[in-house]
Amino acid sequence: MSLFLGLLIPLLGTMLGSAFVFFMKDEMPERVQKTLLGFASGVMVAASVWSLLIPAMEMEEGQGAFSVVPASVGFLLGIGFLLLLDELTPHLHLGSSSPEGPRSKLSRTAMLALAVTIHNLPEGMAVGVVFAGAEQGVGGLSLASAVAVSLGIAIQNVPEGAIISMPMRAEGNSRWRSFLIGSLSGAVEPIGGLAVVLLASLLTPVLPYMLAFAAGAMFYVVVEELIPEASSGKHSNLSTIGFAVGFVLMMVLDVVMG
Repeated sequence: MSLFLGLLIPLLGTMLGSAFVFFMKDEMPERVQKTLLGFASGVMVAASVWSLLIPAMEMEEGQGAFSVVPASVGFLLGIGFLLLLDELTPHLHLGSSSPEGPRSKLSRTAMLALAVTIHNLPEGMAVGVVFAGAEQGVGGLSLASAVAVSLGIAIQNVPEGAIISMPMRAEGNSRWRSFLIGSLSGAVEPIGGLAVVLLASLLTPVLPYMLAFAAGAMFYVVVEELIPEASSGKHSNLSTIGFAVGFVLMMVLDVVMG
């Protein structure tokens, strides 16, 4: 039951944020959007370091200098996987008019949703692999630390859900359709998390690689998408403040609950 709830918590955060479309008449103010993008970046970076990379190295601490090998290899594979997914999937980033990936006849709404789905996949993987590690009692991971990661991702999914649903509304979709698209974009998180849990239970020796893989995938999203969007144009200082708050919040959650 704890695993089931842990995998669902991030989705609930996305749904809550997507519901903002019912209460906000206009597009989200740029200042707020910049701050929230920075906040999401801070949460993801802190979760990657404290809850994924460090436990991956702690699991291999008996290997001496080679303890960094699984973390390094897994991290690079995670970056490579998202890079490949980015290249093979037609998608459109928020605030952009030029689609990326292969040519497609998909609508702007569909490509916006795909971009967010790519973004959410590593978050689901991160939650799943931490719960898998906690269940196996490895790398200093505990159920409390896994819940901390789940809560941290859910908190950053609230503003993210709003950032998704509001542009959907601006594209001409109804409020309910915008809410559903925003919510469904987070459905990949529990699905990806469950898949990782099942895989990790069968392949325990590769768990350090999987932890680092999820970290690499999240870092890719932060560096490739969130930070460029947050730092472009005006009010980039607000995104920096948001990053600091998100990073510290996730760090505190992990340490206090871990």
